[in-house]
Amino acid sequence: MKAYVVGGAVRDELLGLPVQDRDYVVIGATPEEMVRQGFTPVGKDFPVFLHPQTHEEYALARTERKSGRGYKGFTVYAAPDVTLEEDLRRRDLTINAMARAPDGALVDPFGGKRDLEARVLRHVSEAFAEDPVRILRVARFAARLGFRVADETMELMRQMVRSGEADYLVPERVWQEFSRGLAERQPGRMFEVLDACGLADKLFDGVKPVPQILSLAAKANATVPVRFALIAWPHGEGDVEAVCERLKAPNEVRELALLACRNRVALRAVPLATPAALLELLKRTDAFRRPERFAQLCSVARYATPGLDTGRLERALAAAAGVDAGAIAGAAPTTADIPRLIDEARTRAIAQAA
Repeated sequence: MKAYVVGGAVRDELLGLPVQDRDYVVIGATPEEMVRQGFTPVGKDFPVFLHPQTHEEYALARTERKSGRGYKGFTVYAAPDVTLEEDLRRRDLTINAMARAPDGALVDPFGGKRDLEARVLRHVSEAFAEDPVRILRVARFAARLGFRVADETMELMRQMVRSGEADYLVPERVWQEFSRGLAERQPGRMFEVLDACGLADKLFDGVKPVPQILSLAAKANATVPVRFALIAWPHGEGDVEAVCERLKAPNEVRELALLACRNRVALRAVPLATPAALLELLKRTDAFRRPERFAQLCSVARYATPGLDTGRLERALAAAAGVDAGAIAGAAPTTADIPRLIDEARTRAIAQAA
């Protein structure tokens, strides 16, 4: 029984990047042997165990055979006779199909180190085409590392889109990979790869980023909700809503994106807006109840419209929020007068501050 460090830890070590987590593949063991040695089983679809001291993941070597559509359409075989090379062969890219032996030796049967040095993303085997999520993983690694996609890998990805295999992508898996790629240093590269293989048309249907703006936000380390809202900014609400539904975007991401595309005209007009118009914008964006989200929206507007100063709007919020609505309500002649009187007081406060 031998345990090898595999995958991302080996790749990142060779790239000189920080290694966050180490995953292990165990050769020549059974689940019963792992339990006897104190490992805790946690795998649902195949045998994975947690080390009794480090709690790192140790998976038994396995092979996979395609038995249906989509990422769940696999039959897994995990047994002591599965070799390390067989386990590595089922992985997506050569740069992720390397292992480090217990004695420190590099095990690289598919040329992953060579492809790292050449800055190329290349599939390990034709089994790549059996899981459409791998298209998104390639795009994500392009965004992270800036590598080019090997010609034969790009052609295989195109075939997967044309054949309909990509139609079986599970939205939750799509969002998981897409959001991770969107958070990388070069998110525009992800869109370039998805465009080139044809998957962008299926997922986004024309809702695409302005590359320079997305790049600017990435350099400033903007959050994923802000980056996604920048993609939504120039597009129609209906188109953005459809993409959010298709990707199963989380609520915080969806809400900010829709706010951005609904209010971009008003946000661009902030420097010349009247106090009443500023108050209307604050109310429409729920700025009084959701100030943190409103701050994100202002950030989106600044990235999307270089040179735009949202300071006037931010001062307007601070001034309007400082109005004592309770005192006004207590002094109002009738209940029906309260909203109008509060709005009037807030408008005067905005006029003085903004």
